[in-house]
Amino acid sequence: MSEQPGGQGRGEFWQSRPMVVATLGTTQTLAWASSYYLPAILADPIGVGVGVPRSWVFGAFSASLLIAAFAGPYVGRVIDRYGGRGVLALSNVVLAAGLVVLAVATGPLSLFAAWTLLGAGMALGLYDAAFATLTRLYGHEARAPITGITLIAGFASTVSWPLSAYLDHALGWRETCLVWAALNLVVALPLNRYLLPLPKQPVRPREAPEAPAVNWEPRREMSLLAFVFGATWFVTGAMAAHLPGLLERSGATPVQAVAAAALVGPAQVVARLAEFFILRRVHPLVSARISASLHPIGAVALVLTAPFGATLFALLHGAGNGLLTIARGTVPLAIFGPHGYGARAGLLGAPARATQAFAPVLFGLMLDSMGVSAVFVSAGLCLAALGALFCLRQK
Repeated sequence: MSEQPGGQGRGEFWQSRPMVVATLGTTQTLAWASSYYLPAILADPIGVGVGVPRSWVFGAFSASLLIAAFAGPYVGRVIDRYGGRGVLALSNVVLAAGLVVLAVATGPLSLFAAWTLLGAGMALGLYDAAFATLTRLYGHEARAPITGITLIAGFASTVSWPLSAYLDHALGWRETCLVWAALNLVVALPLNRYLLPLPKQPVRPREAPEAPAVNWEPRREMSLLAFVFGATWFVTGAMAAHLPGLLERSGATPVQAVAAAALVGPAQVVARLAEFFILRRVHPLVSARISASLHPIGAVALVLTAPFGATLFALLHGAGNGLLTIARGTVPLAIFGPHGYGARAGLLGAPARATQAFAPVLFGLMLDSMGVSAVFVSAGLCLAALGALFCLRQK
């Protein structure tokens, strides 16, 4: 049977939004688990196995985030024109290739080559591409599906870290990379390729006039949003790398710090449930403003009530980060509309990925020189982002 746009001919079940959300949620979980979350567990054994310091592994990882940042706008333009099914399927192939190269790496060159491939795979297959795919399918109605896939993929670290640690202990880090590569090819690739529909609108023929290219216009709104995402994702990257250490510096014991930091994941999921059931009735800018305000509130609680404020800080930071992930997909859709969404999301996401790449190193230096007071820098960035969000008008 020939393949029709929108998945016609496969039955309504395979075209349904719940099925698309479940499919993308599953494949996003695997994509994040096998790329972004990998260094947290495997950086040390990879460094030992390849013969480089641990910092080199994170340096290669940071380089991969920069590659994803530069490739993002191009990937978005492809999804705008053709839909995201092929792009997401290709991402699983590229991620698997990067993991295989990483598994056989023997020195710095092969290490960086592996993370170059993984950076390209992340550009093709993480949230920006998934959000653009949903917007290409559902237009203005993509907000609920975007929230849905973040609810599922919010457990990516919950899946990645324990499984990677278990496999590393049982098999070794090289075999762990091969297992993740196999999961991309055997599970995620067929799901993306065969269960995601094509856009209902036919692909525009090459000879047809091109729609106006998406760029940094309207400049004011685009610049403000780029700043918001760059500032807040710096905080996200900094906390992902240093949250337990920050909580220890506030006076918490190592056990208390780890226990509090573990609450970030559940807080993200609870916040996303609140977005799905409550906040979806208001403009996405309202949700974004709430997300930007929670980290600074938690920072005040941490400094004034340490070490008892460690738990509250972790909960508030996690909730804000959970809402922020959704806002990154829904705010551009609400302000600019679905036309050219993929290219626009790629442009807006580039500064965010770049700041996130440098955040662990820069915040680590601030933590060493300022101690727990470094949290005021992250809080200040979130407050600046909040101010920028209030400069944006609801449409």
